[in-house]
Amino acid sequence: MSSALIKQMLLKDRILTDKERKNLAILEVIRKNGPISRTDISKITELNIVTVSNYVNHYIRKGLVVEGELDESTGGRKPVLVELNSKAGYIVGVGLNMLSIVAVLVDLEINVITELKRERHPENSEQMIEKMVDLAAEIIEKSDVEKDKIVGVGVGVPGIIDERGRTIRWPQSLGEKDISVCLSIKDTFERRLNIATFVENDANAAVLGEKWLGLDRDVRHMLYMFSGVGCGVLINGEIYRGSTGAAGELGIVSAKSSKEYAQDIAAQLGRWEMDIGMVHEAQELISGGEKSVLKDMVKGDIAKLGFKEIVHGVKEKDRVAMKVVERAGARLGQKVAFLVNLLNPEIVVIGGGIEDCGAVLLDAIKSAVKEWAVEEASSQVKIIPSAFGENAVALGVVGIVAREVFAQA
Repeated sequence: MSSALIKQMLLKDRILTDKERKNLAILEVIRKNGPISRTDISKITELNIVTVSNYVNHYIRKGLVVEGELDESTGGRKPVLVELNSKAGYIVGVGLNMLSIVAVLVDLEINVITELKRERHPENSEQMIEKMVDLAAEIIEKSDVEKDKIVGVGVGVPGIIDERGRTIRWPQSLGEKDISVCLSIKDTFERRLNIATFVENDANAAVLGEKWLGLDRDVRHMLYMFSGVGCGVLINGEIYRGSTGAAGELGIVSAKSSKEYAQDIAAQLGRWEMDIGMVHEAQELISGGEKSVLKDMVKGDIAKLGFKEIVHGVKEKDRVAMKVVERAGARLGQKVAFLVNLLNPEIVVIGGGIEDCGAVLLDAIKSAVKEWAVEEASSQVKIIPSAFGENAVALGVVGIVAREVFAQA
C-alpha cells in the first residue's frame, strides 16, 4: 500500500465504497481469525465464496495475504488456509495521555514491534506537538523496520480537532480560557517524517481501539470515558464525532463564570480537571489536618501532590487517597449514568489514566450508575477498565490507520 494513496484516503467520516467495505470485512476476519479458509471467511462475512476467493487472490498477488497449511477436511479436497502477511507494512501510533506520551510501532496484525514512553508535562502547547513528533521520529529510528514499509502514522491528542487535523483547541478545566493551537499537527508530522499522518481526538481513538482490538464480541454501542474530561462515542459500530468534530466534550463552560462557580457545578454539568478533582480534594483534606502518606510522598510540600501520588496512595490503602477516589468515582458515575440513560450503550470503558485507581474507582462508578440510571439501561451495561491502559490512544489511532490500509487493499 503506497503512502501517497493512504495520504489521500485518511479523511474522517468519509463514506466507504462497496469495494472498500468488502476489503475491510474480509481482511478484518483474516486478521482476527487467520489462518482461515476461504469458505469460513465467506460464512463469517456473509459474502459469497466466489467474491471472497477473488478478493483473497488479489491480496495474495499484492503480498498482503499468504497461503498456509491445509485445513482438516471432513471429506474431499482439503481447503487451503490464508493468513495476513503481517510484515507487509507497519504503522506508527503516538498518543498523548494524562501523564505520558506513548509511541508504538506495530505490524499489520497490530503486534507491537517497538514501544517508547516519555513523561508528559501538564502544559498543552505547540511544544507538546513537537515532542510527539520527536518521539515518532525516535521510534522509527530505533526500530529495524525499513521506513518505506511504514504506511501511515496515527496521532491521538485531546481537544477539538478540525476535519483535517490542521488546528486543535484544547478545552481547559474549571472555566480557564481554552488554548487554540494553529500549528497543523498533520502537516508537522508529515513534514518531519514524510509519512501520511492521521490525527484523531484521544477519546475517539481509544473507543475505536477498544472495539477493534480489544473486545471479541460484536459491540455496536459503546462509550469510552477518557479521564473524566472527554467521551468517545461509538454508535452502530462507528465513531460519532458530531457535525463539527466536537462531540464528546464532557461538560459545559462559560467564559463569564467565575472559577469558583465552575468548581461548584463540575460534578453536575460543568467541566472539571482530568483527575476529576482528586488532587485538589486531597490537598484540602491534608491541609485541614487529615493524616496521609500522600504528604510524605511529596516531602510535606502539598502543592507538589499529583495524580501519580493518589494512585500510589490507593495501592497502600491510604485513607485520604481512598476517600477522594471513591468520591471521584461517585461523581463520574453520575455523569456516566446520564449518558447511559441518553445513549443506552452495551459497554462503558473507563480509561485515560484514571483507571489506574483500580477497583476503588470502578466500584464507585458502578454503584452510582446503578443508583442514578434507569434500570432498563443500567442492568444491561457493562462498566470495565480499559484493556490497553496508557497505550489505548496510540493503539486506537494505529487501528484507524490499519482500517484505512485494509479498506484500500
